Amino acid sequence: MVLATTPATRLTCAEGTLADRLAGQLVTLHAGAVHLVTRPAGPPRTALAPSRPAVLVAEPAADPTPRTATTPPPPRLPEPSEPSGPSEPSEPSVLPGPAAPPVPPPALAEPVTEPLAEPVTALPPGSLNGAGPRSTRSGGLIGDLRAVAALARSGTGPLAVLPGDLVAHTEALALLLADPAHGTGALVTPGYADGDPALPPVRYERGRIVAAGNSFHTVSGPNGAFRGVVHIAEADLDSFADVADELANLAQDHRLGEAGESEVTALLLAGLVRVGVPVRATPLGGLHCERVTTQPGADAAIARLGEVDEGRARLRSAIKSDDGLVATYLVSSWSGHLVRAAARLGLTPNAVTGLSVGLAGLAAVAFSAGERRAQVAGAALLYLSFVLDCVDGQLARYTRAFSPIGAWLDATFDRVKEYVVYVGLAVGYAGAADGGVLGPDGVWAMAIAAMLLQSVRHMVDFSYADSRAQAHGRGGAAEGVSARPGGNTAARRLRKLIVLPIGERMALIAVTAALFNARVTFLALLAWGGLAALYTLTGRIARSF
Repeated sequence: MVLATTPATRLTCAEGTLADRLAGQLVTLHAGAVHLVTRPAGPPRTALAPSRPAVLVAEPAADPTPRTATTPPPPRLPEPSEPSGPSEPSEPSVLPGPAAPPVPPPALAEPVTEPLAEPVTALPPGSLNGAGPRSTRSGGLIGDLRAVAALARSGTGPLAVLPGDLVAHTEALALLLADPAHGTGALVTPGYADGDPALPPVRYERGRIVAAGNSFHTVSGPNGAFRGVVHIAEADLDSFADVADELANLAQDHRLGEAGESEVTALLLAGLVRVGVPVRATPLGGLHCERVTTQPGADAAIARLGEVDEGRARLRSAIKSDDGLVATYLVSSWSGHLVRAAARLGLTPNAVTGLSVGLAGLAAVAFSAGERRAQVAGAALLYLSFVLDCVDGQLARYTRAFSPIGAWLDATFDRVKEYVVYVGLAVGYAGAADGGVLGPDGVWAMAIAAMLLQSVRHMVDFSYADSRAQAHGRGGAAEGVSARPGGNTAARRLRKLIVLPIGERMALIAVTAALFNARVTFLALLAWGGLAALYTLTGRIARSF
């Protein structure tokens, strides 16, 4: 999979050319299909700069019905919503006037359906089941944007846009492209140095990009830099196509200022943000991802890649950085060793989920004995069950073994394990004593109340997530943010502690059951769970106004 669109893609490296190197990386990430934006042979047909990006399209075969390409002309991009001032954008995102219809000029976009045959554009044998990459010849910025719009409308899966002159760690690309649960996002690095046109500025808040710049759009108070790679979720493809068409109209009317052909991804990112598509900021961490233009620059960039232990970085990225206190400090601080061991043994994430369920069942049996030693043993088994509950997801991200059934099993058995433990605790406390229908001290009533409380909380959480997704026009549950750059980490973790996530619940059950009894456990769950429900509901109501 090669993106041969700029002279820089043919710069040499150990793998052949930068295009060959990038192709190997994308094949490693199991892209479903590839479409190249190339330049026609001979002299260029535009007077714009020669540096141009390429397009990668991943199209899973789940939905064979392509999107229609006969959509009405897209709405114009809105003006910036920020109040005017010296620190705000110096120019509006779009100049006034009617937009040209989104019909590409024939001279600027010539589709090519046969596989490319030149060595620089050849894929490794079998990487696409014998099929070569499809391509579109484009004469410049306008044709590039038209091609992006056409691909977005005809695609049946997520789409990633990236420049071909990219030197990056494979794991840097995987942060954005490998996990199907990730929605629309862009690779960023914290901090921004003024004056570097290769690093367009962005501003992000709570893990979401709220402003993006380029040579035509300025950003007030940038706190990060865009690294050139943007990933579009399937639900956002139509909006993305509209943005690309509108930008092509502006370029055709010479209304994008000094924006050059190397800025296609930066222009698209700015357009997405300005029309309100939620774009997740994916931080690179210690990994590298940069664009190059010269052979010395490419050599230096590749040398910098070797300064990072990519395997260790892959393991770090597999472990969530914004979990609750229990998961972060009592599990994730050492679970990486288990992840590597499981990967070496060939265990699948679903197998680890099964082991976690088995340990929870043993914990319930121990709790049902009602003796102090058994209670302590049950607490230890419950902790180990939660450890494996974290490891299954970490292993899935580490090995990139994602599956819908795996996600469903993990979410379902989280509830099953917790409720089985409730039953074991109630049985152990009731013992042989005759406490009536509700058990001694009403322990069965408290167990049922705890189950109902947690069930209602989870139902509200899922319905709220789906409502937010529908409000954004995304048609599905909103995805979580695995890494949220910026913000107050201590305050964020305190909020997570208050809402009693699963790690804190498992710790609360284990400690109270080992030191006290089931009645204390259920009272603690009901009191803390009720407070968490009230806090969550109040916050969501307040944010809805």
